[in-house]
Amino acid sequence: MRDLRDGNFRRRLVVPGNGPVSALADVFNEIAERNQWLAGELGRVRQAVGQEGRLTERVAPAGTAGGWSLIADSVNGLVEDLMRPTSELSRVLAAVAEGDLTKRMSDQTLRGEFATLGSTVNGLVDQLSSFADEVTRVAREVGTDGRLGGQAKVPGVAGTWRDLTDNVNSMANNLTNQVRNIAQVATAVANGDLTQKITVDVSGEMLELKNTLNTMVDQLSSFADEVTRVAREVGTDGKLGGQAKVPGVAGTWRDLTDNVNYMAENLTTQVRNIAQVTTAVALGDLTQKVTVDARGEILELKSTINTMVDQLSSFADEVTRVAREVGSDGRLGGQAQVPGVAGTWRDLTESVNVMANSLTTQVRNIAQVTTAIARGDLTQKIGIDARGEILEL
Repeated sequence: MRDLRDGNFRRRLVVPGNGPVSALADVFNEIAERNQWLAGELGRVRQAVGQEGRLTERVAPAGTAGGWSLIADSVNGLVEDLMRPTSELSRVLAAVAEGDLTKRMSDQTLRGEFATLGSTVNGLVDQLSSFADEVTRVAREVGTDGRLGGQAKVPGVAGTWRDLTDNVNSMANNLTNQVRNIAQVATAVANGDLTQKITVDVSGEMLELKNTLNTMVDQLSSFADEVTRVAREVGTDGKLGGQAKVPGVAGTWRDLTDNVNYMAENLTTQVRNIAQVTTAVALGDLTQKVTVDARGEILELKSTINTMVDQLSSFADEVTRVAREVGSDGRLGGQAQVPGVAGTWRDLTESVNVMANSLTTQVRNIAQVTTAIARGDLTQKIGIDARGEILEL
């Protein structure tokens, strides 16, 4: 009896015979056996459920009614009651782990600390859902729709969730400032303003982009300054021979610089050759021609100047010939023939021819009269129309 009282359910009573004492011993042994069974079942269920996590394990039916069956049912009910919130919690957490934030602990029978646990888990899921929605919204606005300046608003969060929200907002704010500064500089460049630079504080690849764009602006500014300088020197100041010098440029900017220099060099060569020929013409040298390679309007100018030189040379040759024939050789009646001339050159040619013709007529009339006088014929007079010294003569 004392062993049973002290929890030793292995001891049994052995009473020989069939008397009342023997019957009492059998009842005692049956009570000890059922206690031993119950203790074993409780240990087994504790091991299976509490340590091995097999939540479907239950205390086996006692096979009898009364207190033994009530104890088994109570233990099984306790396991069931413990398993239900655990299963709910497991279901929700598994959904959260898979990114599904639509699940909630929905068992309305939860009380006490289980109800508190349910509210805590559901609140956590709500905050995660709100956080995910806001982060998704900001990411979509900034990354997809291009609407900068968005900020995530997750009310009631604290700790890590507050830190994550602040970090997302800081990232979005930094990205907004960086992109807007880059867009501002790019717009300025597109509008021809090369005075602006990217000044926002950045790191990593954004720093590389910042340095690249700022270098591009510097090169464009240098390129523009040099092209402006060369254009002003050549086109406005008339200082030929200028060349744009843009250090460090490559690719298209190098090609553009080379093209500007090539244009300036060609223009210098063409203008200097034209100036050389026109200067020679002004000095009376009609032997030079524009020989520089040219196209378009410069070619037309080249052809015009060379044609002018040819006509001037032809005009000079004819005037010289007529002057020599009439003034030096005494061969009157000569006429200058300059084909293709027009305008002033035609007028000059005609004036020379009129002068030579008038001089021929006057001299011949005077010679006719003086010849007649030499022969004793005093009946002839000089009848030509004359002026000045010829009139006096």
